[in-house]
Amino acid sequence: MLATERETLYPPVLSNESRLRRLIRRHPTMLFGLGLLCIMVLVATGAPYWGTIDPLELNPIERLRAPSIEHWFGTDMLGRDLYSRTVYGSRISLFVGLCVAAFSMTFGLVIGLLSGYHRHVDSVVMRIMDGMMAIPSILLAIALMALMSASVQNVIIALTIPEIPRVVRVVRSVVLSLREQAYVEASLATGARLPRILLRHIMPNTVAPLIVQGTYICASAVIFEAYLSFLGAGTPPQIPSWGNIMAEGRTYVQLAFWIILFPGLCLALTVLAINLVGDGLRDTLDPKLARRM
Repeated sequence: MLATERETLYPPVLSNESRLRRLIRRHPTMLFGLGLLCIMVLVATGAPYWGTIDPLELNPIERLRAPSIEHWFGTDMLGRDLYSRTVYGSRISLFVGLCVAAFSMTFGLVIGLLSGYHRHVDSVVMRIMDGMMAIPSILLAIALMALMSASVQNVIIALTIPEIPRVVRVVRSVVLSLREQAYVEASLATGARLPRILLRHIMPNTVAPLIVQGTYICASAVIFEAYLSFLGAGTPPQIPSWGNIMAEGRTYVQLAFWIILFPGLCLALTVLAINLVGDGLRDTLDPKLARRM
């Protein structure tokens, strides 16, 4: 037996240190994105402990001050500290992104499992999903927000609904490829009930693509929340979110560009970090891509 064939049949057992070095060598961008994302989460969760003050505190005498030692990111047109507002704004963006990803994955998983396994259900459900996907996500979210009052909960609902069809299509494609497999037919022949087949034999195979899809949904939810807030259709104006901060500062961009600069930079870094993690997870969890690397 050749050495290459022996390594293929009996791969060597790697230590934890060797696995870490191998992960760093193969996926450096994913680790960079994961580290950046952890920093943003740490900043959001520990917002009161990073030298911040009340983000709603008004101080008209200090209005439109440039970044300085007293105000690291400067102040806005009402004299509010931009550093504190930007740090507290990270809470809104990350909370919305995580909730939208979790809810859309949950509902999409259930609908996708049922749609992919039952042919008569699939023909009805997928036509509804195709109709929802025909409308751009941001336009559908704006239309839903126009029917509801401005709040963080309603923003989560408005962003979750357009993302569900994308999760349904991913889960359905996996179920369609698995429902004709021999082990599924063997389970049916032994008298296994449908919930057991779906939960034990089919759903575990949807976890990998579902996690990858969830990272992209989280990134799009973060930026779509900023879109809605910037357009005045998202979170209430009194809540310090990155979109609200940029929307309030667009009028003063020629006088105080830092009002838009810092929240926009944080938004870009957060979306970049989530996308880098998603790309790395796709390369790691996809067996075909993993063998090529």
